[in-house]
Amino acid sequence: MRTPARTRNDIMDLLTFETLISIPVLIAFYYLGAVVMPVGAWILSLILIRRVALARQAAETGLELFKTALPWRWRLLMILLFGGLFLFMELMWRLMFEYLIAFMQIRDALVAH
Repeated sequence: MRTPARTRNDIMDLLTFETLISIPVLIAFYYLGAVVMPVGAWILSLILIRRVALARQAAETGLELFKTALPWRWRLLMILLFGGLFLFMELMWRLMFEYLIAFMQIRDALVAH
């Protein structure tokens, strides 16, 4: 069981950056950015299209233009390009967080010795 004095020391360690909470927080932010943000953006766009007339009109016009103005090969290329760019973005997001977590683990190893 923790004593009140130890709890106070833990809080002071957090406030003075002696103890870092970054790895669990980085993992949480990674999943927020990799999963919640894209899904949330998709849901928000669907809600806007349903509720806002200007957004609905823009989406319908854009889809109609996409279907009529471009041949099927260009449409397929654009869809594949978008998918590839999205996967590349997810990969870069992952690499950025792996680097940050590795940096924190190196810092913890250096401070421990």
